[in-house]
Amino acid sequence: MIKRFLMPLAIFVGGIALAAVIIVTGPELQQQAPPDSAPLVRTWVASERPVRMTSIAHGTVLPRTESELIPEVAGRVTSIAETMVSGGFFKKGDVLLEIETLDYEVALEQARARLASSTSELTIARRAHTRQLDLAKKQSTSESLRDDALNRLRIAEASLREANARLQRAERDLARTRVRAPYDGRVRTERIDVGQFVNRGTSVAMLYATDYAEVRLPVHDEELAYLNLPLDGVAGSGGHGPLVHLRAEFAGKEHTWEGRIVRTEGELDPQTRMINLVAEVDRPYEIAEGRPPLTVGLFVEAEIVGREIWGVFVLPRSAIQANGQVYAISPDDTIEFRDIEVLRTVDEEVYVSAGIRPGELISLSTIENAIDGMRVRPVAEVPAAGNDRFVEDPS
Repeated sequence: MIKRFLMPLAIFVGGIALAAVIIVTGPELQQQAPPDSAPLVRTWVASERPVRMTSIAHGTVLPRTESELIPEVAGRVTSIAETMVSGGFFKKGDVLLEIETLDYEVALEQARARLASSTSELTIARRAHTRQLDLAKKQSTSESLRDDALNRLRIAEASLREANARLQRAERDLARTRVRAPYDGRVRTERIDVGQFVNRGTSVAMLYATDYAEVRLPVHDEELAYLNLPLDGVAGSGGHGPLVHLRAEFAGKEHTWEGRIVRTEGELDPQTRMINLVAEVDRPYEIAEGRPPLTVGLFVEAEIVGREIWGVFVLPRSAIQANGQVYAISPDDTIEFRDIEVLRTVDEEVYVSAGIRPGELISLSTIENAIDGMRVRPVAEVPAAGNDRFVEDPS
């Protein structure tokens, strides 16, 4: 009977002893601090630097000088220059076409004959007038005869002047049968061929000069604050206006040309607030280092180089928080709401002129429910945008 109760008791006591041994020999639990709940933020070290302002615009290449070729005399075309085709180049003074000269040579001979006749008539009239003056001194002539002699003299003088004018016109008309180029240029279109009869004042071709090309670039009126443009609208035609880099794709490659802003057009669009700047490119048809000519009609992108401003912070757009402020991170890793003065926003960059101190950390991350003085865990990062934007102006 006793043995019957001793066995369970022994098992119970042994279990308690085993539990005590496990508790005594088990690992001790170490107290750990709760995890840091401060949010991680990407940061950027603020540094001020000089920035060359630029303005981007687009436009189409146009000739600076364009004119219609109009013969000043009528007649049949006898010859045309080989360059008198669409796209042909010519030099100033080149004969572009010739008109039949026979009628004008006849007119010139007639004018010369008329001049010789008028000269002879003037000589006779002068002698007659001189004779009447001598007879008047001797009182051997009447006043009416003397007046007739003076009248014939004046008519002869007028006829001589008319003959000289006719001769000059005949010589000019004969010279105009050879139509010459007014400047170095290129043929845009032509509507003439050998044997065709042309009338005076009829356009036969469209020409444009190749010394300069122009590009009209519309920019917003606010952009003028960053460009070195005078208030009178003339930037200077001697290469002293703001530098312009023109870019365009041609024949499958991107090419660049350089020009200068020479003037602003005198009208501001009241709806778009845009004003046209005119860029001028010198010798646009010279081919250099595989670069093609700046062809008329080409659509280009223009980067206008403006003022250089010192002490500017160039921040990535992500640094600007929803309230228009930035979060500056103090040495104790707390954020400070900072009001800034934005000078300009360009693509993904923000130019800040005030509100930031050099060397301090700026948060690039958006913090939900952020409060002034909130603790954060900064992680250093150098943004790709905003650190290398500087455009040189050789002037």
